[in-house]
Amino acid sequence: MIEKVDSEIIIYDKMFQGLCKKPYYGHRKGCPNFDKKEGCPPGLPLINEVFDFENDLFVIYTEHLVGEFASRMREKHQEWNDRQCYNPRYWQGTARKIHKAEREIALKLDGVENIVWPENHGVNVSELMLNFGIELNWKWPPEHNLENITYLVSLGGIINLESFIY
Repeated sequence: MIEKVDSEIIIYDKMFQGLCKKPYYGHRKGCPNFDKKEGCPPGLPLINEVFDFENDLFVIYTEHLVGEFASRMREKHQEWNDRQCYNPRYWQGTARKIHKAEREIALKLDGVENIVWPENHGVNVSELMLNFGIELNWKWPPEHNLENITYLVSLGGIINLESFIY
C-alpha cells in the first residue's frame, strides 16, 4: 500500500533510533547491527534531513499475514512452539520480496526519489501507522491468532538537497 502523508504528522527524534538497542530474544544488547552495519543507526540523519518536508512524502507499507503463516508452520511442524512458528527467519524473505515490489512501484511516482526505513532515521513508526488505522503489535511472538498481521514500513520522498555537503 502506498499512501501520501503530511510531514507534519511524522514524529521523529534521535531517541527512536535508540530503540534498536532494546533487548530482545537472543540479543540482550539489542540489534547486533546497531552502530556496525551501513544504513543502521546511530550515525544516520533524522528523517527531516533525508527528505524535503516541503514536498509530498509517501508511506509504503506491506502487510504480511503472519498468523496464517504460523498456522501453516504449526501444521507442518507439530512439535514447534509459537516462537518457532513465528520466527522471522521463515517468513521475512517472502514479506521483504513483496515489500520491495511495492517500493519499486513507489519509485515511479512523481515526488519519490528515494525510499528509506523510517525507524533508522528516528521516525516513531507506531504513531505514524496509527494515522492509517493500524496499531502495530510489538509483542513477539504474539499470542497465536490467524488474524495476526505484521507490517513492513518505508518512507519515500524528495531528497533534501540542503542536507548534502558538497
